[in-house]
Amino acid sequence: MQSPRRDAADVLPAPEVAPPPPPAWRRWLHDLLPAPVHVGQAERLRAWVGAAIGILFTGLLSRWLGGGQAGPWLVAPLGASAVLVFAVPASPLAQPWSVVGGNTLSALVGLACVHFIPDQAWAGALAVGGAIALMFALRCLHPPGGATALFVVLAQVGSLRFALFPMLVNSVLLVAAGMVYNPLTGRRYPHGRPLPAPAPATAGSRFTEADLDAAMAHYGQVLDVSRDDLQSLLQQAELAAYRRNLGELRCADIMSAEPLAVSFGTPLDDAWQLMQRRRIKALPVIDRARRVVGIVTMADFMREADLARHHGLGERLRALVRRSGLSHSSKPEAVGQIMTRQVRVASAHRPVIELVPLFSEGGHHHIPIIDDDKRLVGIITLSDLVRALYRAVRLQGG
Repeated sequence: MQSPRRDAADVLPAPEVAPPPPPAWRRWLHDLLPAPVHVGQAERLRAWVGAAIGILFTGLLSRWLGGGQAGPWLVAPLGASAVLVFAVPASPLAQPWSVVGGNTLSALVGLACVHFIPDQAWAGALAVGGAIALMFALRCLHPPGGATALFVVLAQVGSLRFALFPMLVNSVLLVAAGMVYNPLTGRRYPHGRPLPAPAPATAGSRFTEADLDAAMAHYGQVLDVSRDDLQSLLQQAELAAYRRNLGELRCADIMSAEPLAVSFGTPLDDAWQLMQRRRIKALPVIDRARRVVGIVTMADFMREADLARHHGLGERLRALVRRSGLSHSSKPEAVGQIMTRQVRVASAHRPVIELVPLFSEGGHHHIPIIDDDKRLVGIITLSDLVRALYRAVRLQGG
């Protein structure tokens, strides 16, 4: 007897019950702890060497361009800009226009506050706030810009020339160094804007670029990661979850146990009636030890009935499965005479994900499942696999 087919939802592990949330004070203390930095040693070395080279290049050239003039030729906020340009070159806050525009415009805001607001506390507050507002408006948000505006107020810089030199010149030189160093060390810089027309979803991905744009618009906050890197991260996480969900499944988890089977000598009409009555399209053919020796499918019956000739197909099928009652006949009488002998099997402990190519590319629709002694213990159909895939996607999507 064939046992009732188990739905994939019944065999996949149920999600674990989440523990109760910790108290608010413990969450608050936990939030104060620094998060782990998943950055390798090679990337850390690349970042600090690049920042040092960038500041050295900017400083030496700015000092030469200054020609010994009185006043600074290199400003402190540029150190923060170097961290962004060389340590996180993919960040929207580190792009060339953000660095040059953010620093220079913030210096101009600071100069305006120095001229019109005598109190340094008020001037500093309005300079930083005004710089942020202007950077948002002109799409050049750059954290060191706030430091630049405050520096101008505290140092009581009064000359408009400061915004051009050293601020503008320093920023341009640092960006130029980043545009040379980052690509040479395997990092894209600058990260340009995405193409306006959304591309179709990547193969295997469940979201498109338009979906990502909609999610970012709904989020409505500054993300310190480029859009294309965020998309790549999401796709990699999606793929990892997909592999994890399916990787834990074995063939024994989704197969139909104790499937119907026939022997080599089973008469064709018995096999045909069994397939019709149970509404199945394939029957494994086994020997006395329940080892698989072949498989008989609807396609095998159709082939013997000459499917290419549409006229009279039903009559030819009936004639094929009808017993002749003769000891010798030119017509096939038993399953073993029409079965497919080359049959693909899989072990019960084999990961389900390894069967995907067999179904999707190999053209298989039924795969018998065997135990360690090579005896038939189950069968997996294309429908079983689709249920498992659907269940994995549902678990992934929550």
